[in-house]
Amino acid sequence: MDISILIVNYRGWKALDLCLESINLIISKTFSFEVIIVDNFSNDGQFTIFKQKYSKFNFLENSGNNGFSNGCNIAASVAKGNHFLFLNPDTKLTLESLEILLRNAILHPEIGILSCLQINENDVLYKQTNLFPAFGRFFGISRSLFRKFNKKLLNKRFNNNNNLFYPDWVTGAVIFINRDWFNKIKGWNEDYWLYFEDVDLCKKVTDAGGKVAVTRETTIFHQHGGASRLNVKTKALTKTEVIISKHVYISNQFSTLIQLYLQSLLIAGVLLEKIFLSILSLILFFIPKLKVNPLMLKNLFIYYWNALVNKTWISPRAINYLKTKV
Repeated sequence: MDISILIVNYRGWKALDLCLESINLIISKTFSFEVIIVDNFSNDGQFTIFKQKYSKFNFLENSGNNGFSNGCNIAASVAKGNHFLFLNPDTKLTLESLEILLRNAILHPEIGILSCLQINENDVLYKQTNLFPAFGRFFGISRSLFRKFNKKLLNKRFNNNNNLFYPDWVTGAVIFINRDWFNKIKGWNEDYWLYFEDVDLCKKVTDAGGKVAVTRETTIFHQHGGASRLNVKTKALTKTEVIISKHVYISNQFSTLIQLYLQSLLIAGVLLEKIFLSILSLILFFIPKLKVNPLMLKNLFIYYWNALVNKTWISPRAINYLKTKV
């Protein structure tokens, strides 16, 4: 088997349906591929329906909503392909994209992770000039200042006419990696429940001497936020998990003293912002967007108390946290 297309789903059935329909149209005479979908226990009656509708694809049901990393690793554990394509359910795939990703991966074995251009429902290309979070550019203001003062260097790095360009990391929506590289870095880090697991994966490849690359030869459709922002409660949960994953990344990637500095700044900044916006939401109750802030503040207080009691930054939703409670 040449390629295993690996998809993790959680109640994103409408988007997944369009994704699988696009894959159904792919017929190749030059390479073989399989499709594996891990459903993170949506538990809404759709799993059986989709399993029957797309009977030529392999459907696996997870034991719970144990996170994106866990779902990816489960899919990879049963995959037969020499190459893995981790694909979001809110994407659409073409034969051309698969051919180009496979060809570039074979031609450039130094590339540990390969992705391609992505376009959203508004025909806007995603920015893929991502840099690893670092001590001097971890937060928004410092990151903006870094990009401003290094504008010429970054333009030379990213704004060229080469087929391939090399960001520090690429989004987990489209990640092409061969089996050897995946095994070498021991797969996805299950400390993360959602968000920053793609940054961590790319960091592991870079630390192991590999490159992270994006090819300009092909573009994949990716619906922005199509599977994670369903309502105010879900939006509050996912936005909280972004913050939690930042804490996890800091704890995994920085020395003790830098961790203490960054963790303290992150806690102080986030709580001050959310307290202010929560008070504002009471005054400006007619603005729907503000309603997410009190829910986030509640989620964060629960998380920080749990982190203090259990002495871990890992999200209580992540499988590595759940394993410690068994």
